[in-house]
Amino acid sequence: MQDRPLHLLRGEETRWQIGQILKTLREADVCVLSPGAHAAVMAAASTLEPADVVTLDRDNDIHAPIGFVVLPEPVVLVNRGGGISDTVAFGWQFITQHQVLPTSTYPGVQLTTFMDRGGPVQPAEWRMVVAQARANHMPLPPFVPDGVYGLRGDRAAAEKTDADLAAMNAEHRRLNQALNQVARPNTHSDVGEWDGGRIEDVNDDFAARCMFAFWRLASHGTTTIGPVAPRRSSPSPEATTPAAAERDVRVVRLTHQIPAQRTDPESPGRDRVYNRRWPVRMHKVRQWYPSLQEHSVIWRGPYIKGPADAPLVMGEKAYLVD
Repeated sequence: MQDRPLHLLRGEETRWQIGQILKTLREADVCVLSPGAHAAVMAAASTLEPADVVTLDRDNDIHAPIGFVVLPEPVVLVNRGGGISDTVAFGWQFITQHQVLPTSTYPGVQLTTFMDRGGPVQPAEWRMVVAQARANHMPLPPFVPDGVYGLRGDRAAAEKTDADLAAMNAEHRRLNQALNQVARPNTHSDVGEWDGGRIEDVNDDFAARCMFAFWRLASHGTTTIGPVAPRRSSPSPEATTPAAAERDVRVVRLTHQIPAQRTDPESPGRDRVYNRRWPVRMHKVRQWYPSLQEHSVIWRGPYIKGPADAPLVMGEKAYLVD
């Protein structure tokens, strides 16, 4: 459970949740992912297991207590029941989470996903909602809240052994396999690479894996959060508060790029220079730190391989929009 008052009624809880989302939008440190950093984050997220996410240390892994990150393009998700949606942004804020049995509290992170109002997934029902809101002079915002998740941020599984983590992952898979058989038989698990296509989110954990990858890659230097981007125009009339009018936006870029050259077997002594860039898969290791007498999960890779001025190729994509 999150840090909302336990006595709230249904209507009051809705207003409380809206207030939490508005707080994120007002106060967040805003980041925009570059295409290269986006590819690295997606490749990293696809390698994560459920137990990895429980090693999150919010005070050391997350650069800001309230943040908002925008993807360079919407990510299309296939959920547990087979429905399709898209995600274009994530917002987060630090909270205190409450556990009922046994009673306890611990540091947590409230994560909100946002879908793209005009994104690639446009079923008839959604188009009707957008049109009705516009007709009522209350148009939907470009980023529409889609879901809220709670993550532990106290390194709950950081001291677990490899056997303990494997058992946690196996239990998570067994539980989700049972749920998937009810919602959608014959589902397939996520693959460990990302080529720009749809994400099979049958375990409903993509948001947690994606943001965990973003935070960890930034904290370990694989990506870098740049300085405030210069404003190209004056604030819009809709910016009614100083915070909205003076919002700082940072660009998150990939820090490592490996030139892609190899010897041409048909022309010994000559190098073949590739004309594209692509993401190379990351992997994670549990590094032992003698000075701390503890293990810590660190990332090696991912990175973008290829000439810096070549186009980034993610593979072919086809979306079902109806």
